[in-house]
Amino acid sequence: MSSVLITGASQGIGRATAIELAHRGHRVVATARRLESLDDLPVDQRLPLDVTDPDSVRDAVEAAGAIDVLVNNAGQTIRGPLESVPPQEVLRLVEVNTVGALRVTQALLPAMRARGTGRILFVSSILGRLTIPLTGAYSVSKWALEAMAETLAFEVAHFGIAVTLLEPGAVRTAGVSGAPSYTEGSPYEPLAQQLAIARGEPLSVEAVAVAIGDAIELRDPPLRIPIGSAAQASLAARKSHPDEIAFRFAPIDW
Repeated sequence: MSSVLITGASQGIGRATAIELAHRGHRVVATARRLESLDDLPVDQRLPLDVTDPDSVRDAVEAAGAIDVLVNNAGQTIRGPLESVPPQEVLRLVEVNTVGALRVTQALLPAMRARGTGRILFVSSILGRLTIPLTGAYSVSKWALEAMAETLAFEVAHFGIAVTLLEPGAVRTAGVSGAPSYTEGSPYEPLAQQLAIARGEPLSVEAVAVAIGDAIELRDPPLRIPIGSAAQASLAARKSHPDEIAFRFAPIDW
């Protein structure tokens, strides 16, 4: 079994993944900004880790010991039209979702490279490969994450390290339902209402966690793994219509 460090394990996909991997017998190091949020997790080690703080990342990686697999899961989102989303909020998402993942990856890579083996997984999204209205700021961070991971995959394969992007569609999490929104009361509110009706049934965090566990245990993992039939269908539709606006595949009158 592998030694796995998970970022953002206090809730949602990260918490479910920690539970799933512990159940499978892996040594799990669960991390989050608030250590107390990890108290009830059945894992081997719980550590404070803020992906935006270099000192926090360094301390957590040192305390974790040898890590075979990194699951870069920590992330945030916001909703709203790009006309209204404050630029500083876009920068905040990139700092957490993209730069934060790079910061933890850089901290763990030297040891993996020295051992000649390792796995780095990034919890991305189909919104790292297509866009839908009112999630543009989030997509910015995930498209950047995809570019970073794809580049990294080539660079580190030489040293025996595999990189995988996990790409779920909509997921039912508290982080999404409680995300800041800049849509209410705006001219784009009718669009938000239509999107809410058109949106399909979201995946459970447990289903995503199972997919992450399966990906970790693959002998020869691919670079990208769409999670869920809706994600697979959306990405296939986008691939077959590369020059069309992605959300037009849904019945939206806008």
